[in-house]
Amino acid sequence: MMAYVVLGSAVALVIFTFLCLFRVVGGPTVLDRIVGVNVVGAKTTVLLVLIGHIFDNVSMFVDIAIAYAMLNFILSIGVTKFFLRRKIARSDGD
Repeated sequence: MMAYVVLGSAVALVIFTFLCLFRVVGGPTVLDRIVGVNVVGAKTTVLLVLIGHIFDNVSMFVDIAIAYAMLNFILSIGVTKFFLRRKIARSDGD
């Protein structure tokens, strides 16, 4: 029974991740796209932990999820600083 709940949660996260990708593709500004990518990264981190629970090897997948979350955080800060310094982040791209 618990496996079905975890599997259903994982499927729902995948669906919501694809919905967040619409913000990444069609975001009006660069900052909206960066936030969309960050949300996709957060959902992927949770999905990795759920996959670890499904395969009964949570310890390995938690390590991978933590490394992925740190990489996602550092890259989103770096990209945001890059675009803010170039003054492109607040333009509409027109």
